[in-house]
Amino acid sequence: MKKVEVVAAVIINNNQILSVQRPKHKLDYISEKFEFPGGKIEKDESRIEALKRELREELVINAEVGLHLITVKHKYPDFELTMHAYIVELNTRNIILHEHIAQKWLSYDDIHTVDWAAADIPIVNKLKMLEWKNL
Repeated sequence: MKKVEVVAAVIINNNQILSVQRPKHKLDYISEKFEFPGGKIEKDESRIEALKRELREELVINAEVGLHLITVKHKYPDFELTMHAYIVELNTRNIILHEHIAQKWLSYDDIHTVDWAAADIPIVNKLKMLEWKNL
């Protein structure tokens, strides 16, 4: 089974988190699902460098990456994913979507109202456990 290592950003602004929606995909289990922005770590790239690059590419933002929140290991039918999630506090909501079809800023109470990709659900659950609304 193919193994993929990625990074993800839990972007917080004004006590809400950013979720982004994937476009239609041939793999129905990730097609049009919501996720935390991020992507693959390239060769000779640190996790932090990868996340900064992915945020520039996907959202056209320069962000300071904060604390590591959680590492998730998830087996999809076609590949195994290891995802390292980091907190990113952003002082703007001025983003441009280059790879996603929609964005939603979610409050603490609304975090479960979108259809998350399966690998992102442990991150959502960790945020609920930490009551990030009080961060």
